[in-house]
Amino acid sequence: MTVAPASAALQPSAASVTPLAAHASPRLLADIGGTNARFALELGAGRVNHIEVLACSAYPTLGDAMRAYLALPDVAAAGAVRHAAIAIANPVMGDMVRMTNHHWEFSIEALRRECGFDTFVVVNDFEALAMALPWLLDADKVQVGGGAPVTGAPIGLLGAGTGLGVSGLVPAPDGKSWTALRSEGGHVTFSPANETELAILQYAWREFEHVSAERLLSGAGVELIYRALADHRKLAAGPLDAPEISRRALAGECALCEEVVEAFCGMLGTVAGNLAVTLGAQGGVYIGGGIVPRLGERFARSCFRRRFEQKGRFAGYLAAVPTYVITAEYPAFLGVSAILAERLGA
Repeated sequence: MTVAPASAALQPSAASVTPLAAHASPRLLADIGGTNARFALELGAGRVNHIEVLACSAYPTLGDAMRAYLALPDVAAAGAVRHAAIAIANPVMGDMVRMTNHHWEFSIEALRRECGFDTFVVVNDFEALAMALPWLLDADKVQVGGGAPVTGAPIGLLGAGTGLGVSGLVPAPDGKSWTALRSEGGHVTFSPANETELAILQYAWREFEHVSAERLLSGAGVELIYRALADHRKLAAGPLDAPEISRRALAGECALCEEVVEAFCGMLGTVAGNLAVTLGAQGGVYIGGGIVPRLGERFARSCFRRRFEQKGRFAGYLAAVPTYVITAEYPAFLGVSAILAERLGA
């Protein structure tokens, strides 16, 4: 997917732009994860309204969730939607989409007809998030280490939530547009960097034949690290979900939970560093997803950045590469808006 920034009138942040002319009809934008489905209407360039977050588990199908959103009084009053674009946490290869981290599956064309759209674009969520990166304001991100980005250099992107998303931006030869990578890099094989991580991996092998990075760098992964460390430390630890593990760690209530969060940040640092050297991402590496932004200052104080740079002979190379945490609340809308605008030519 190649999109020139100038083709998207929605720039850095919808709230930061002077609205341009209204669209002929409202456009539906959506960001579909394994846990939540986020919907919005774009009424004109730079005008994103009626944002709603629906729990995926509350709807049998994506079509049901989409129709529920479109039936909301304020949304329905905005007018009929002719064009829609959604980002989804899944590979998009052909017409059929079967989600990896949720039970929804659908035909893109059948869902387009079902909802009465003229245009229905479906892309991977991190492909869309990558396309949002050029539009982020300074207020939409926090830098964690490194120097200044190199203009026109590739940019890396990863983020942990229900799964582990990976993408990147590669500049076009003309220097005026970007190509977003359709990556499934979250499913690379996890590689431990120390003896503790080796013990975690050995524990994970009891449950999974193949332990990918996503198995550990995700919400379920936080819980897996917790169980593995409890086993490794010979601690009696009751079951906890990822939000509670993070809460106890941030509150300083549980030493084991603090170790879990530190281990998670270290593993993420290694994977982010791998991405940086793989892409030559001197334009920076961005961290999205639902987990890291909630860690706040704790993430900045973690071993993430040290592990990011811990690449032997390439430590100096990586020391110059900036890393950023995306703090914008709904950044994927910027990306799907740009992609839909390119498809429509406006």
